Formats: sequence, C-alpha cells, structure tokens
Amino acid sequence: MQKSLTNPNAGFGAMAVFMTAISTILGAILFLRFGYALANVGLGGLLAIIVIGHVVTVPTALAVAEIATNQRVQGGGAYYIISRSFGLNIGGAIGLALFLSQAVSVAFYIIAFGEAFDPLIPYLPFELDPVIFKKIVTLFLMTILSVVVILRGANIGMQALYGVVALLFVSIIFFLMGKPIEPGIEVSLNNTIANGNGFFVVFTIIFPAFTGIAAGLGLSGDLKDPKKAIPKGTLLATVVGMVIYIIVAFKLAASATPEDMQSDQLIMSKIAIWGPIIPIGLGAACLSSAIGSLLVAPRTLQAIGFDCIMPFDNFNNWIAKGRQQDNEPINGSIITIVIAYFFIIIGDVNFVAEIISMFFMITYGFICLISFLEHFAADPSYRPTFKYNKWYFSLIGAILSFWLMFQMKWTYAALASLLMAVTYYFITVSNPERQGLEKLFKGVMFQISRQIQIFVQRANKDENETHWRPFAICVSEDSFKRQAAFDLLRWVCYKHGFGTYIHFIKGFLNKDTHDESQNVLKRLIHQAEGSQSRVYLDTIISPSYTSAIAQVIQLSGISGKGNNLILFEFSRSNPEALTHALDNYQLFEATGFDVCVLNSSYKGFGYKHEIHVWISAHDFRNANLMILLAYIISGHPEWRSPLIKIFATFPESQIENQRKRLLELIHEGRLPISPSNVVFLPMTNSQTAQEVMMEHSSDADLVVVGFKPEQVKDNPDLLIEYGDMSNVLFVNTSHKKDL
Repeated sequence: MQKSLTNPNAGFGAMAVFMTAISTILGAILFLRFGYALANVGLGGLLAIIVIGHVVTVPTALAVAEIATNQRVQGGGAYYIISRSFGLNIGGAIGLALFLSQAVSVAFYIIAFGEAFDPLIPYLPFELDPVIFKKIVTLFLMTILSVVVILRGANIGMQALYGVVALLFVSIIFFLMGKPIEPGIEVSLNNTIANGNGFFVVFTIIFPAFTGIAAGLGLSGDLKDPKKAIPKGTLLATVVGMVIYIIVAFKLAASATPEDMQSDQLIMSKIAIWGPIIPIGLGAACLSSAIGSLLVAPRTLQAIGFDCIMPFDNFNNWIAKGRQQDNEPINGSIITIVIAYFFIIIGDVNFVAEIISMFFMITYGFICLISFLEHFAADPSYRPTFKYNKWYFSLIGAILSFWLMFQMKWTYAALASLLMAVTYYFITVSNPERQGLEKLFKGVMFQISRQIQIFVQRANKDENETHWRPFAICVSEDSFKRQAAFDLLRWVCYKHGFGTYIHFIKGFLNKDTHDESQNVLKRLIHQAEGSQSRVYLDTIISPSYTSAIAQVIQLSGISGKGNNLILFEFSRSNPEALTHALDNYQLFEATGFDVCVLNSSYKGFGYKHEIHVWISAHDFRNANLMILLAYIISGHPEWRSPLIKIFATFPESQIENQRKRLLELIHEGRLPISPSNVVFLPMTNSQTAQEVMMEHSSDADLVVVGFKPEQVKDNPDLLIEYGDMSNVLFVNTSHKKDL
C-alpha cells in the first residue's frame, strides 16, 4: 500500500481547481435544463433556485477554504477534510456516499453528452431509434474515456480541461450575442407553462449544477499547495459560476417563450449567433465534467482504502494501491467505471440527477456542520489562515442543506440517511477502537458543559435549597477490590444527581505517582464502561486520607454546584476503612455534608429486588433522606422496580402519631410506597435494634439505616455487627430534607 495519499509529482495549482470546478458548474445542467427550469418555475423561480443553491454552496465553499487552511490536506478531497475533522468512522460513512455520488456523476455527464447528438439524428444515413443511437454513443465514449484515464491518469485529464473550459466560454459568449427567437418577448418573473412541475422538483434536477466545488476538492492529492489552491480555485469558480447563471437566466427569459423552452431542451442553440456551438459546448462541458468526476471519484475511494474504512483488509489494500510512478488510483478507477456503466445503461438523466443531488446535499451539509462545530468548540488547535468565514454562514448552510434534502424528495432523503446510518454502524463495528460520534461532539459538549456550569453557579448563588438532589462524591482506595461503593454511587446519581468517584493514592505528587494515577484512571474508565456508568471518575494523590478528604470536599464539583454528600464503604469482614469516615467527621460537620457509610457483605446487593428502610425515634432528621435515597436507588434500571418497605420502630406511645404522619405522606403521593409496606414495630428492651433488623430484613437486598456520629464514635460495632444480611447503608444528614 502507498504510504501517502499525495502524488509525488504533484504540481497543480489554483487554476487546476478552478478549471475542474467551473467545467462542472458550466456543464450539462446549464445547457440542457435551464430552459426547462424557466418554463416550469419562471425567471423568478429560477433566480430563487440560483440564490438558494448558492446559499448552500457559498457557505460550503467558505467552510472548505477554512478547513483546508487549518490542516495538511492530502488526497481524497472532501472525504479527507471530513474524516480528519469528524473522525474516520463518520468520515468513512460520508466518504462512501460522496464516492457513489461522484461515480454516478460520471454516468450523468456521459448521458448528457449523448443529448448533444440530438441535432445530428435527422442527418443519419440510416434509420435508428434515437434512444438506442444515443446509448451507443454514450457507451462508446465511456469506453474511450476509461482507457484514456487508466493509461494517462490526471495529466491527460487536466490538459483536456483547459481546452474544454475555453470552448465553454466561447459557447456562452455566442449564446449571449444571439437574438431572440421571436421579437418582442417580455421579460417576466412569473411567465411559465400551464401545469408545470413544482419548485422543489425543478430544484432537485437543477442542483447538480451547483456541485462543482466538490470536483475541485478531489484533486487535493495532486496539488502543489492545497492550502492555497483549494480556497482560491473553489471560491473563484463559485463566484464566476453564479454570475454566469444569472446572466444566462435573463438572456433565456428575454429570448424564448416558456413553450419553446419546454419543447426543446437545446433551445440555446436557436438563440446563439451560431447554433452548432451550443451542442458542441454541451458536449465539451459534459466531456470535461465526466473527466473531472472520473478523476475525482477513484481518489476518494483510494483515500477510504488508505484509512482502512472497509471491513476487509485485503480489499482496503487493493483500492488504496496506486500506480508506482504517480500513485494513480487504477483499482479505484475500475470500480468507478463499473458503476458508471451501470447508470449509463439506465440512461435517465433526471433520475441520475436526483441521486446526485441527494448525496451531494448530505456532503455539503456535513462540511458546513464541521465548520460550525469547530467554531463553537473553540479548539485552540483550530487556527485556519482563511479568516473570511463566520460561524453563522456555516450554520445556515448546514440547516438549509438538510432541510432541502427532505423538501427535494423525502423518500430519497430518508433512504440516503438510512444508508449512511447503516454504513456508519458497520464501519464502527469493524473499527471499534476508532472514535465515532464522540469525536464529533467532544469539543461541542465541552463548550456546552462549560456554559451550563457557569450558568448554574450564578443561578444558585443566592438560592436557598428547597428540593434536595444528590451531588455525591466517594473517595476510596479499594476501587479494584470491591465494586459496591461505585455501584451505589452510580445508582444514586443515575438520574437525579451527579456523582464523582475518586480513587485515593497515598503518597506525594511526583512523576511516579502521577504516572500511576494516569494508569489507574484508565483502569477505572475501562472498568466503568461495562456498567453504562454516568459517574465522573478521577484520582487524587495525597500523603494521608484526611488530607485527601479535606481537598475533595472543598472542590466545587464539575456539575456547577457544590457537592453535598460523601460516601464511604467498608467490608464487614475487614472494617478498618470505617475509621476514614469516623476520624474525619468534624470536616463533614464543618462543611454541611451528608454522610453515607456502606457496610458491604459477601452477599452484595442480592437480586436487587427489595429495599428496607429502618426509621427509629432517633432519626428525626435522617428519615426523609433515607426514604429519598431508597426511592432514588429504586429508579435505576438494574433494580427492576423493587419493593420498598419501611420499618418504623418507635416507643409505643408514639406509634399512632408516626403512623398517621407517614400514611398521610403516602396518601398525598409524596412517597412511592404502598401503605401495606409500612410496618410499625414498638420498641422493647428484649432485643437490640440490630437483632430486630436481622430478624425482619435478612432477605432484603439493601437495608437503609440512620445513625448519629456521636453514637458510633464510642461504639463502631453499631455499624459493623449485621451477621449475614446483605449490604447495609448508614445515613446521616446535616439538616432535615423535604420529601
């Protein structure tokens, strides 16, 4: 496989880009379909089509010039630019659509070339169906072009283009110097035939006239300096083409009636001062455009193979392989020729035009979208030397492109979008290590996140908390020993809040510990991938656990709000980690943190089907937070709509009052719990609280219990001794929460 997508003998400049683009712009559509467009939508409609077409193509040309001057552009044209901005997976899906549109364009221009022989058919020395005659001509021409391009490549094509473009301009000048077919034709903006085709039907057929900018891009690998040649050549061709379109539209409207233009697709030959120049110009335009497309399409396919986009390595190598002396994509040319032959045999100009329009519109939309997203992301590495494009130009171009797709023909638009989605899926499955959509939106999401954080911080500076939601952090040195703390954190913060899991590394910050932290973070991210976690992961290096906690609880939190809950976890069989929570409790009280301590057992979270909440007379402040946490955890999909039970243990004298309060909350809908799942147990001196819990909650998958720090500091066993129960979550709140 070639190690580069560029031609080692590349020497073309801006003029080559201009010639390739203008020969497509001033091509088959101008000579064959402008009269049809005028007859059906009038001068006003055609001018609107020209304006709308350039509202798409001018922003695209500006975006191309901008993107091309920000990076080193190799072969592959628009595909190379898109794939290096959006990533290879997305770029590959768009690139394949672009290649198909370029290959189909070859057939389109060859078919249109056959139309130039219409004036000769009456003079044939033998009788032959005009359709068959033109098909023979097109197949014969395709064969000759195929041989020439395969043998000579880009050089012969470019040499021919200079002569063809000169002939094109001569044809247009002869047409403009011509006289009207009938004297006294009045120029009117809305003069049309009766029952003509609709605006978007005509727009779809005319739009290939605006696709010349992509033709110039395709020579990127053969340009001496793509950063200069692409902007200059593309913009010049776009402006020149637009001016000529408008002049030709007015000239046609002043020279023939709508009925004349509808009945004769070569009406321009009757207006020109020398009629034969029009079919000659048409033939030259179609020939040059066909050559341009036949040069560009294989280079796009070669670049796709070079990037190993296709799922088969041997096929990638085959299409990426270029001729030894000049890297000419011979194999890509063969595939392009086969596709072109297929559509030439179909032979319907309008059908092929609709296919081309759809795929080019997608390509233009994505090029404008790239430019807009690059502006929005404000990446410091995005420093194009072309400064004349603005973000709103690109946004308008992108929106208009995608909107027009569905206005032109929604069935084709839907099929084209589906084809690209399926292609993207298979490319991503074949290359999972490559970035896909995340590369596209990474910079954008950074900017959105930054703005949201600033907004949230400002919006909350004077706000009193009325409705609590968890902004939780967990600092652990046992990340790779036990998953319980991480699982609980991601359940708590799945939908209603924000979670940050931090792995603690004991030591001083230096190169070794920094490298260790980076490796640990990679392990954490990899470990979290299988859990569909929505928790932010990080590491902290500190000489002690206390200093690590002191640093962490002062963090503002990347959610834009300060953290309000800290989670600790310890193993029931090895409770040493419990001291981290108890020894640093004064820090949490000083900063108003709610504290959760998870007692992990060998049974884990069981079948995630039943949560028990134990409320005692000491849990006046804790009770609401305990119930809220049970409700939040139960909302995670992994818990499969669990049963929540509340066990309330109060002195017998308080049972009725507490029952009334809880049932009233349930009745008001503030608690998602059935009254039958609220159990009131009078306190007795015959059993400890732990024994009562083990008796009633031995089969629960999670037990939520309140605690007071002053009680457990003197007696840590209150958090430890729970026998064979599943995990137990202990909760202490800094202030009472509203349900």
